[in-house]
Amino acid sequence: MEPQLRRGTLGTGDIAFFVISAAAPLMILAGVAPYAILVGGIGTPSAYLIAGLVLTVFAVGFTTMSRYVSNGGAFYAYVRAGLGRPAGVAAAVLALMSYNAVQIGMYGLLGISAQSTVQSLAGVDIPWYWYALAGVGLVWFAGYRSIQFGAKLLAALMIAESGILVLLAVAILLKGGAHGLDLRSYAPAHVFTGATSSLLVFAFAAFMGFESTAIYRSEARDPARTIPRATYIAVGFLGLFYSFIAWTIIQGFGDAQVQAAAAKDPAGLVFTEMDSYIGHGATDVMHLLIISSTLASLLAFHNAINRYTKAIADEGMLPARLAAVHPRTGAPYLAGGLQSVLSLVVVAAFALGGLDPYLNLLIWVNTPGVVGLVLLQVLVAVAVPVYFRRIDHTEGRWRTLVAPVLAALGMATALYLMITKIALLTGASDTVNVVLVGLVPAMIITGAALALWLRAKRPQVYARLGAPAPVPAEEARLVRS
Repeated sequence: MEPQLRRGTLGTGDIAFFVISAAAPLMILAGVAPYAILVGGIGTPSAYLIAGLVLTVFAVGFTTMSRYVSNGGAFYAYVRAGLGRPAGVAAAVLALMSYNAVQIGMYGLLGISAQSTVQSLAGVDIPWYWYALAGVGLVWFAGYRSIQFGAKLLAALMIAESGILVLLAVAILLKGGAHGLDLRSYAPAHVFTGATSSLLVFAFAAFMGFESTAIYRSEARDPARTIPRATYIAVGFLGLFYSFIAWTIIQGFGDAQVQAAAAKDPAGLVFTEMDSYIGHGATDVMHLLIISSTLASLLAFHNAINRYTKAIADEGMLPARLAAVHPRTGAPYLAGGLQSVLSLVVVAAFALGGLDPYLNLLIWVNTPGVVGLVLLQVLVAVAVPVYFRRIDHTEGRWRTLVAPVLAALGMATALYLMITKIALLTGASDTVNVVLVGLVPAMIITGAALALWLRAKRPQVYARLGAPAPVPAEEARLVRS
C-alpha cells in the first residue's frame, strides 16, 4: 500500500499556527503597516478590522463547504463542486501559480532582511541571495520532516514574533503613548475618508493564506470541526491583532505626528518606536525575529503548496509521482522537492539578473499571487450557493446563501481595489503593473485550456475530477453551530 498523509495528526491549534504563520504578523506590522499609515493616516487600524470582518463572512460559506466536499484541493475542489470542471481546473492552475508566487517572492524579503541584520549586528556584508538560497534549503528540510515537526516549529516562531509586538504595545500603553491615548483611529471621520479604499488594499493583502486551513483536511483530527475552528481563530486573531498593534504604533508617535514619522522612515518606523520605548537590545531582537517570521511564513506556504500539489496530482492533472508521500516522514516529499527547485531557480535568476530583492523579487513576484488568491476567494464565494442549491442539506440560508453572496460582493470589491490601485502595492510603472496583473487571467485561460484537453484526450481523468464523495450528512449535522 502506498504511504499516505498522516491522518489525525493536526489539531485546531496546529492548523491555526500554520495559517497565522503564513500571514507573518511581524513582517506585516513592522514592514507594511507603516506604509499603510503613510498612505491612509490614523484610520489604518479600522481597515484591518473591516477586512477581517469581510473575511469572517467569507469563512462562513467556505467552512460550510469544507464539511461537504472531502477533498484536500480546497479552492479547486470548491470551485469544481459549485461551478463545474472547467472552472475547477482553471482554479487549480491559478491556485498553484498564486501560492507559489506569494511564497517564492518572500525569499527576496528574507535575503534583504538577513543581509541588513547581519551587517548591522556583526559588520559582515554578505550578498542577499546567499541568505535566500540558504532559506530555500532550510524550508525544504523543514517541509521534508513530519508535519508535527513543522507545526511545533511554526508555533514557537509565531509566539516569538507576536510576543515582541505585544511587548512594544504594552510599553506604549504603560507610558500613555506620546501624548496620551485616544481612540480616534476608530472614529467614522477617520475610517470613512478618501484614503479608505487605499487602506483596504493593504489590509486585505495582510490576510493572504488564511484560507489554507482546508488544505490540511487529510491530516486534521476531526476535520469537520477542526477546519472551521482553525479558520475562524486565524482570521479573528489576525484582524484583532493587526488592528490593535497598528493602533498602538500610532499612539506611540501621536495622531498628529505619525504620518510625518512614517514619511521620514517608513521601513524603520516600528524599530524607532522599539528603541524609544524599550531599548536598542529589543530592537536587535526584533530584527532577528523579522528573519524568523519570514522563514515561518515561507515554511507555512511551502507545506500548503506541497499538499495542494499532491491533491491535484491525485486528481490526474499533474504527474502521479508528485502525489508520493515519504514512508517515514509522511510528507509529500516529491512535491516539496519540486517546489524548492522552482524557488531555487527563481531566486538564482533574479540574483544573476542583478535585480532588487525587495522591489523586484518580492513585489513583482508576490503581486500576481495576491491578486490571484483574492480572485479565487471570489470564485469560491460564488460557488457556495450554487453548490448548495444542487444537493440535499440541512444548512440554513445564512451559511449557504446570504453570507456567501455578501462575501462575494466584499471580495469582488477588494479585488477591484487591488487592481485599480495596484501601484500602491508595486510602486512600478503602468507597463509592469499590466504584465503582473495580466498573469492572473493568463492562468485562468491556461486552466480552461487544460480542462478542454483533459475532456478530449483523457476523459476518464476528466470525469473523476472532484470525485470524492460529500461528507455524510450525519457528520455535517453534528458540527452545525
